[in-house]
Amino acid sequence: MPAQVTVIDHPLIQHKLTLMRRAETSTAKFRSLLTEISMLLAYEVTRDLPLKTESIKTPLAVMDAPVLAAEKKLVLVSIMRAGQGILDGMLQLMPTARVGHIGLYRDPTTLVPVEYYFKLPHDVEERDMLVVDPMIATGNSAVAAVSRLKETSPKSLKLVCLLAAPEGIHNFHDQHPDVPVYTAAIDERLDEHGYIIPGLGDAGDRLFGTK
Repeated sequence: MPAQVTVIDHPLIQHKLTLMRRAETSTAKFRSLLTEISMLLAYEVTRDLPLKTESIKTPLAVMDAPVLAAEKKLVLVSIMRAGQGILDGMLQLMPTARVGHIGLYRDPTTLVPVEYYFKLPHDVEERDMLVVDPMIATGNSAVAAVSRLKETSPKSLKLVCLLAAPEGIHNFHDQHPDVPVYTAAIDERLDEHGYIIPGLGDAGDRLFGTK
């Protein structure tokens, strides 16, 4: 496994991921579980956010208390459409974060990503950026999204996903060795159609009930 990949193996995340994998899990339950896992992923991914202290008054005393040191809030970028499920969960934990979207769809024949939408906050060069997408399968969409986002010169970049395939991880880091990846699991392989095995099916279809 590349050094820039962190598998977040917290027991709660792994348990909830198993529930999501089950074919019989309903759309409503799948959506709820993804929100819960996303909050736990955000907790781990933001461990290195810098802190500073400021003087506050509690009901009993004055103290120097820790607060986030970054002057600019994080920007969360969803790779549409399935990235919305992770975005919603992370926003519950970080409601003041700025939000961007990049719309990509995978050509079913070539598996090459095609961009159809791109919108970011205006000052991302001063912000740390978390890019979110449930799956890194071939890695082509993640590669294209991060390549596009690098053009805006964010302060830092991390990629957060729920599941990854080994092929996708290697493809991504061949192109972006400087960008760390955080995932809940790395599965066995891709099938001939570019789907993660054993995986959990199409995350977007299961999230939005469009299957």
